[in-house]
Amino acid sequence: MVDSGMKDQIAYIIASVNRELEEELEERLRPAGVPIEQLRVLEVLHTADGRSMGELAVAALIDAPTLTKIIDRMASDNLVFRAPDPDDRRRVLVFLAAAGQALHRRLRSVTVAQEKRLSKQLDRRKMEELRGLLRDLIAS
Repeated sequence: MVDSGMKDQIAYIIASVNRELEEELEERLRPAGVPIEQLRVLEVLHTADGRSMGELAVAALIDAPTLTKIIDRMASDNLVFRAPDPDDRRRVLVFLAAAGQALHRRLRSVTVAQEKRLSKQLDRRKMEELRGLLRDLIAS
């Protein structure tokens, strides 16, 4: 049982909402056999293809050692590929492969459906306000 004072803590509320949203996504991704971390990688690379491992780790919210394993697995499944950075041959960039682009298109409906469900719970003004408030927390 959770302490009633803890239930009022912003960090606890955010963590609880995050857990619910991730569990919902995991459930919807399970039939495709795609872990949520892979979905995050697909989303990040779809938005800005050709990311360094460090940039990808930060953007996808995955620690570097775990990301390396995920990218290795995704590369062996031909979802992503690595290539040298044309501006710095010592750096390696990760790109979406054609199969990764196709998988992202198929899975996009999962995240869109979640956004629609949330939009039905909160009106548009509240959704935008919540986005802004959460972004402000991240930026500070």
